[in-house]
Amino acid sequence: MDDEVDRLIEAWRRERPDLDVAPMEVLSRVSRLARHLDRARSQAFDAHELESWEFDVLAALRRAGTPYRLSPGKLLKETLVTSGTMTNRVDRLAARGLVERLPDPNDRRGVLVQLTPAGRDKVDAAMAGLLAHERTLLGGLSDRDQQQIARALRELVRPFENH
Repeated sequence: MDDEVDRLIEAWRRERPDLDVAPMEVLSRVSRLARHLDRARSQAFDAHELESWEFDVLAALRRAGTPYRLSPGKLLKETLVTSGTMTNRVDRLAARGLVERLPDPNDRRGVLVQLTPAGRDKVDAAMAGLLAHERTLLGGLSDRDQQQIARALRELVRPFENH
């Protein structure tokens, strides 16, 4: 059963037989899958009145454990965004009452970002909804297939995350 990537690879092989397009077999599918998953996740978050980026920040704080707070620098590392972007995101989440800024007790000039109880409730509900949605998306794959794909993708991602 062919997919869109098969068709584009066939076209490139026809038009440029001098090129080895084998990497596209994997990476074009990963790229297309990422776009589809972004859309699916957005739909799951819509049910909880969250944007994907809001979920990312709230989830990073939730994963930090009690008292659900991180420095802005740690949030940058967790969410892979720039400092200016993070400042804007924290401002917007604070305006919604989902996070608050607190003075850093270990650094008089520093601040910490902390999840509020409303933020915790919101991210917990969104996470449960996301997992239910993702289980449905993976429903056609056996547990063994899911584990094999996870291992292969881990190896593919590793060089990017070791920088």
